[in-house]
Amino acid sequence: MSYRKLGRTSSQRKAMLRDLTTDLIINERIVTTEARAKEVRSTAEKMITLGKRGDLHARRQAAAFVRNEVADVREENEGIVVETALQKLFSDIAPRYAERNGGYTRILKTEPRRGDAAQMVVLELV
Repeated sequence: MSYRKLGRTSSQRKAMLRDLTTDLIINERIVTTEARAKEVRSTAEKMITLGKRGDLHARRQAAAFVRNEVADVREENEGIVVETALQKLFSDIAPRYAERNGGYTRILKTEPRRGDAAQMVVLELV
């Protein structure tokens, strides 16, 4: 198989990857274990590629995977603007990588986790 099972059932694994990918889109950097980061990198790069395509079908495909979470709340022109993770992906993140062909994420190793000495990494957008 070409993916890591991460000690979970398929539904738990898919939910975890969706959550971590959404968190990466919202915060643009997350701290997680190395095995999880390598799997999330794959799904996050697919979502950014969909964002670069930018058509309706790509937006619907990304909406089927990315969680519907609030990414940013700000005031503009006497109104409050609420931006979701999907909107941030298509309006902020995807245009940033318009000239780049893949390789949108970076993995930086940090010290091992205290409890079980698992290798921790910082996964961030380039």
